[in-house]
Amino acid sequence: MYLDDMMFFGGQDAVFIYKISNLDLPDELIYKINFIATSSKIRDRISRIIELGGSLEFLKTENPIFSNNLTLIDSLLPRIVSEILVLFYSNGQKSLKELIEMVEENNSLNFDQSQQHQFYIYKMKRFLTDIALGMMPATVWTGQYDATGGYLVVKENGDILCYHIYNRNDFENYLLNHMKLDTASSSRHGFGLIYKESEELFFKLNLQIRFLK
Repeated sequence: MYLDDMMFFGGQDAVFIYKISNLDLPDELIYKINFIATSSKIRDRISRIIELGGSLEFLKTENPIFSNNLTLIDSLLPRIVSEILVLFYSNGQKSLKELIEMVEENNSLNFDQSQQHQFYIYKMKRFLTDIALGMMPATVWTGQYDATGGYLVVKENGDILCYHIYNRNDFENYLLNHMKLDTASSSRHGFGLIYKESEELFFKLNLQIRFLK
């Protein structure tokens, strides 16, 4: 199986929904925040929410198939990815490895790290492997890989890296070290705005993963 430096995962089917907790905003202020149109508009909108005392609490993914795909890999994966997304959109850090390390350090899921187990990194490696080998957010994932023998990674400079199925650890480490998060079009994929339902506030973020160049 061939992978290249433009591998894409995301789109409208990879949207995460958050409830804005501890905050009640009048419609005028919601409009004002949503009207922020800077080059880092989503980050600035999240910053404004936090400045006003609110926080983003993960609720669910918009697409239930995507949620089930994540849960199939690991029951806690939806929440872990949701935290990585908030960090990415909040501080602009793109390296997926560094974002995972931040989540690992925060340890909001309260894993027992006394023996230096890397719970978050381990689970995310499984996720990256599955998306690299066939998982898509809107298609039911069975765990059946498209590749059965090995993987060829074609780098931007033309170099080719080959990983045999028995080199899974090396392949996972390569993915971890060479992936980044990216920002898709918020208008096209329908995220990045505060909206209200039943007098509660919500916010959507989109997951898009690419190879580092």
